[in-house]
Order: sequence, then C-alpha cells, then structure tokens
Amino acid sequence: MLVIGSISVVRAENNDTAKLYSVNANAKNDIALAVRQAKAEKKLVMIQAGGNWCSWCLLFDKTVKNDIQLDSALKANYVVYHLNYSKENQNEAVFAQYSYPQRFGFPVFIILDQNGKLLHTQNSSYLEEGKGYNKNKVLGFFSDWSVAAFDPKNYPTLK
Repeated sequence: MLVIGSISVVRAENNDTAKLYSVNANAKNDIALAVRQAKAEKKLVMIQAGGNWCSWCLLFDKTVKNDIQLDSALKANYVVYHLNYSKENQNEAVFAQYSYPQRFGFPVFIILDQNGKLLHTQNSSYLEEGKGYNKNKVLGFFSDWSVAAFDPKNYPTLK
C-alpha cells in the first residue's frame, strides 16, 4: 500500500512543468521510492537532474510531454524523478553518489536499474539540435537505455 501512495507522489510532481523540481524534497528517499516503483513495474529509473531555473530542463519535459511517441516511450520504460539542483538545495550527497553528473550541465539524465545501481549518465547536449531537442536522438536515448536493451533475448547469438 505504501508503494501505491508513493507512486502518486512521484508522478504528481512530474505533471507540473512550472515546478518540476522540488527544492524541499528529500531526494534520497524519493529516489528510493522511484527505485521500488521501477522494480514493481519492471522499468528503469530516469533521474532528470536540473532545476526550475533551467530553461533547457523545462523544455525537455515539455518536448517529451507534447510528443505522443516520446511520451509513450518514456512512460513505457522509466519511472521519472526530477532531482533538484539550485542555490537553495544542491543535493550534494545525492549528486556525489552518482559521480557528480552536474559536470555535464543541466539537464543531465541519470539512469538507474531496478536495484538503484547507476547504469548511465547522459549529457543532454547530445540530444539537442538548434534551439530544441532532436526527437530521433531522444528516442534513441530512451531505446538504448531501456529494459529491453538489457534483455539478452533481444540479442540472438551466432551459431
């Protein structure tokens, strides 16, 4: 029952683009809840690190939500958590735990497996094109770091 309640909290925060990032959230606990949810739903966790001050962070969220294909790919593969980085709360311990991904700028994407293990850190600049995000690059990122990408059944062996 606790997990079901936490699922609503994680998703509710993600629906408000103006306030994607909660300065006062307990990121460590929220990420633990997202990991449990991902395990239950057989998904991975995608942490989008940034802040409400970050125009590229808000643009990424808006781009994905406004494109049916991107939104579907995200929801099919990930439990999403928005990790705040701001002058009010830099979440230093959490960023240190994931090898300082803020070195890539914001947003930066952190992919965790169903046990909370770091699988990948994605520099968002590789997904950009012009003044926005390239849909095919974003889809490729979602696909390359999906649960299916780690399933050996998807890679037949040579005989």
